[in-house]
Formats: sequence, structure tokens, C-alpha cells
Amino acid sequence: MTKRIFNFSAGPATLPLAVLEEAQKELINYKDTGMSVLEMSHRSKPFEAINNEAEANMKELLGLGDDYRVLFLQGGASTQFAMIPMNFLPAGKTANYVLTGAWSEKALKEAKLFGQTHVAATTAEGNHNRIPTMEEIKLSDNAAYAHITSNNTIFGTQWQTMPSFGDVPLIADMSSDMLSRTFDASKFSLIYAGAQKNLGPSGVTVVVIKKDMLENNPKTIPTMLRYSTHADNNSLYNTPPSFSIYIVNLVLRWLKEQGGVPAIEALNIKKANLIYDAIDQSNGFYKGHAAKDSRSLMNVTFRLPSEDLEKAFAAEATKAGLDGLKGHRSVGGLRASIYNAMPKEGCQALCDFMTEFQRKNG
Repeated sequence: MTKRIFNFSAGPATLPLAVLEEAQKELINYKDTGMSVLEMSHRSKPFEAINNEAEANMKELLGLGDDYRVLFLQGGASTQFAMIPMNFLPAGKTANYVLTGAWSEKALKEAKLFGQTHVAATTAEGNHNRIPTMEEIKLSDNAAYAHITSNNTIFGTQWQTMPSFGDVPLIADMSSDMLSRTFDASKFSLIYAGAQKNLGPSGVTVVVIKKDMLENNPKTIPTMLRYSTHADNNSLYNTPPSFSIYIVNLVLRWLKEQGGVPAIEALNIKKANLIYDAIDQSNGFYKGHAAKDSRSLMNVTFRLPSEDLEKAFAAEATKAGLDGLKGHRSVGGLRASIYNAMPKEGCQALCDFMTEFQRKNG
């Protein structure tokens, strides 16, 4: 096999090697069906079994019971930005958004198309380098729901403790940190995540939704944009992204084999600490964007003394087999995305590269 690099891209991102090997083994003939999952009818019993197992595995890993459904949809998290207010923002109610980065801002922009909105808190004044405190968050009267983005891929910040707002339904975009750490999922009425960062390949969006949120979806919106449509049809109302769902299920199996979410969280902390320690011990050569009390376990963002050095760092790292480290234009600098599938060896290799690069250029 050709040597694999360490892929630090923000997404589509690295997948567990064991998952890729399993998919490779089953690619041509899935479980003696004589065909690939790529060719299989979504109405067939073998695919229904994959779909059902994926839902069960997701609920098991999140510690959720029969009062939740897991849906496998299309259109990415960006379509969820519109589906949520279409389904859950009635007249006379206000959608509340906590703005911690570009994706929450885009979610708010879509919600404004459908009804009354309110910015409950924002960290824009510091270029989104932190998560707001609970004291800063002020919900409106008649709140339809409160929306957060649990991890901010571009800025490298993450909610350290999930908020709670009493009876107000809590909704979260967890595209970049789903199943990366333990939390009480039962606090949430809806969680959504584009799979391509931490759950699988591009093409499928995972939605975890409390059943009571399915009871009054408006009949005046398109059928395909109602959550109840997909729940009633077990995510099979239309042809789903079947191969992507299959890979997500393999990732969920792999995660269970690692010891589940608590075990992967412990590993993720060790991985992130390797890189953050390299930043903190560099005497200012590397400077993190995120405030220390808001640092993400999934996306480490940092700057160097000059843009020329940043360009040199990214180019030399790529040659060394450390790819995808260029930062987003909103922050600049470098970004290391170290999702569940990134092995500790990759983070150690980056740490060693950072030390040597500083030695040569500091």
C-alpha cells in the first residue's frame, strides 16, 4: 500500500484506516449479496439493516433512548440552517442564536428569511476567539428555540460545558465535534452534523431529534423539508446517500471498538495537548487564536510571526507528509484539524515538526 500521509484537513477529513480497509474488502461483494453497497437498492433488506444499525449505534453512543430518532439526510448542515426555522419558528415566536463563528452566523442569516430572530450573544468583537459565558447569553421573550454551534472549525473554539435554557428547546450544530467527547445529549431537542468532519464521508447529514419535535411540523412547507417526512419513512422517503450512510455505520462500529465516547475523549485530550503544549512552550513563536478556556479539541488554530513564515510552514509540512494545515482566511495562519480518526502519531509528528521549524526559523 502506498504510504498514507497525516491529513489535517478540516473536511472532508481523515477516516479511520480500519474503516477504509473494511469498505475496501466489502466494496465489490457486500456480505455475499453479489453486489456493492454502491449498487444496492435502498429498499432492500441488506440496506435497511445498515440503516437501522446506524441509527441504533448512534443512539447507543449518545446514550439516548426511544424518545429520539436519528435521521440521515442530504444537503449538508447548510440545509439544516433553513429546515430548522421552517419547521420550528412559528409566528409570534423568536429564534435565538448564539454567534460564535461563521457557521452560526450563516444559520442566523437563513433563519431571518422565515421569522423573528434574536442574537442571544456574540463573540464577534474578538474575531470569535472565545465562547460566551452563560451570564452573557440573554434569550428573548417567547423563544422558539436556542441554537448554538458546539465547535467552531474556523476559529478553533469549543463549548467546554453545554448550556441549558430550561424549557426552551436547545438545538446544536455539532458538525465538527459530534461523538468526540462526553456530554448529556438528552439536553438537546435537535442535534445536526455534516458527516464529513468527524463521522464519515461527505454526502450525508446526521440529525438526532427528539420525537416531540416531530409532532407539529408545518404542512405548508415542502414535503422533503419536513423532519416528520423523514422520520415517518425511516430516512428512506427518497433515495438516501446510501454509501455514505454505510461508511458512517462503519465509523460508529469503529468508535464502539475503541471503547466508545469516553475512551475517544481521553485520547482526543492527549492529542490536542501535544499541539497546544508546543504552542504554549514556544515563547511566542506560535500564538493560538482561541482563548485558553475556549480551546477546541478538534481544530487547533495558531499564527506565526509573519505570513511568509506561515506559508513556508504549510509548504514544508505538506512535503513532510502533514497536509491540510493552511488556516481559513477569516483567521489566517495555520489550522490542525484532529478529529477522532486522527491518530496520536499524527499529532506527535506535527508537534515534532513545529519544534524543528521553530529551531530553524525562530
